[in-house]
Formats: sequence, structure tokens, C-alpha cells
Amino acid sequence: MQKIILFLVALSLFGCDKLGDLENEISKIPVEVSILRFDKQFANTSIDSLGPLKKKFPMFFPQRIPDSIWIARIQSPLQQEMADEVLKTFPDQRFLADKLGPLFQHITHYFPRFRAPTTVTLINDVDYQNRVIVASDTLLLLSLDNYLGQDHRYYSDIKRYLVKNLKPSQLPIDVAKAYAQKYISLPTKNTFLEQMIYFGKQLYLQQIWLPATSDASKIGYTENQWQWAEENQVYMWRYFIEKELLFSTDPGLTPRFISNAPFSKFYLELDNESPPMLGRYLGWKIVRSFMKNNDITPQQLLVFEAEDLYRKSKFKPKK
Repeated sequence: MQKIILFLVALSLFGCDKLGDLENEISKIPVEVSILRFDKQFANTSIDSLGPLKKKFPMFFPQRIPDSIWIARIQSPLQQEMADEVLKTFPDQRFLADKLGPLFQHITHYFPRFRAPTTVTLINDVDYQNRVIVASDTLLLLSLDNYLGQDHRYYSDIKRYLVKNLKPSQLPIDVAKAYAQKYISLPTKNTFLEQMIYFGKQLYLQQIWLPATSDASKIGYTENQWQWAEENQVYMWRYFIEKELLFSTDPGLTPRFISNAPFSKFYLELDNESPPMLGRYLGWKIVRSFMKNNDITPQQLLVFEAEDLYRKSKFKPKK
């Protein structure tokens, strides 16, 4: 028994060494993190300096919008206050560079054709549904007013299950998610399994791109929600199988198990205790199992059909 334990410890240390070597290799990949603080520049703009700012950032000033709109924003006390609040949380580029630099290195390692974009920061009236936009291969837009912390007064009218992720640490996770969505094709067959695998692939990319971030944070769970999902994995899977949900095209399954919500909907007494998006969670587990049991690169993973991936994953829920 002692020999077996020692062997397992040695194997674990070997795995850690390999992971450490990989991370060391990735940390040496040269990337240029270019950040333009448009939010700062607009906050410091006067009516007289609006013209030069429009020339510098023409993409943010559509010709159909008259200058009177921009002048009203410049003179708005609320806009000035919002700019001040953003500066309190993000006074300079340091936080953004520290978070985006390693993320861009990891994306480059797994997808060598990737080039780090110019990142432009904005204030966008707390449009939390569009807080990160990959505008093109060379341009990334971040609305910093969506990352001021879950207790910020600007978020008092937003549902609590959404507010918990409006914090600075969520920003690199949202950027990773936005780029993952660019690489993965949308489901075509609209089965529940297709949706599960789509989001499972997305979360797997986030996993390898953000190795220092907790799994709970990647999917948007609290640690308690993650623990609940881990402890009830086998029961959830049994429910999906017994109800024959995997190949169902019932659109009602999306809000129940895929969409973000206060909780998942099994129509059981335990619903209020469950975390949302458990279809995504199990899809991630299937993709993880697939990558563990097959000699596949992340690029090859992206083109695998959901049913084929599921069959070859050899997935078994953890008991």
C-alpha cells in the first residue's frame, strides 16, 4: 500500500512539474497589451476639444448622431460622476494589463494565429449585457462601468444573481468568454446535448486560458454553488437520462438548464438550492472527459460534432 501511495504522489508531482513547465513556457510568449482609456479621455473632454477626440476615435462617433448629444453627455453630472467612480476602481492601466497580458499569452499558445487586440475602455451606462465586445480581430471594447463591485449603488436595480459578477475579477473571465464565442460555431441541431456541448467547449477554452482562475468563477458560480453541483452531479445526470432530455429539442430546456437564472428548474423541492446553468456545467464535464480520453488539440475539439464528442468522452458523473 505504501508503495502505491508513493507512486501516486510521484505521479502527481510529475503532473505538477509538467504543468509548471507549460505555464513557464507560456509566460515567455511576447504579447503587446495596448490599452486606450477612451473613458478617461472623454471624461476630460470639453466642448472645444470634442472635435480632436472625434478624429482620434471616429468609430465611437457615428455621423448620424449630432454633436449636441455628445455635448449633453460631456455636461451631464451623472456622466461625470460615473467617470469618477470608474477611476476609483481602475485608476490606471495596471490592473487591465496584469489580467489581459497572461490571458492573451494563453490564447496565443493554443491558437498561434491570435494577435493581441488594441483594448479600448468605455463607459456605457451600465449595459451589463454588452460589457465586453470583440469588435474585430484587432479591437476589444470593455465597458468598465460594469465592473465596480457587486455592492455598488449603480447596480441596485439589477437582479442579484446578475450583480454578483459585476466585479473587477470577472473582467478577464468575460474577455475569455467573448473570445471563446468567436472560435466556437453555434449549435445547428438545437438539441439539449448540442447546447450543453457548445457551452462545455466554451468553458473548456476558459479553463485552459485562465488556469489560475477557479472553476467556480469561470462559470459564474459562488464556491457554495460549485460545491452543490459537484456533490449532486450524479443525480443531475440521472435526471437528464431518465427524462430523455439529451436529444430533446424542447426550447423550454434552455431557460431551465442553460440560461443564467437564480437557479435551475428540475421542478423539484430542491430547485431553490441549485445553481443555474447546470446544463452548461455538465457539458463542461463531458468536454473535459473527452479531452482526457482522446488525443485531441483544442483546435480539433472545436469542430467535433456534439453527439460524436459525447460518445467518445466516456463521461461518467462523479459519485
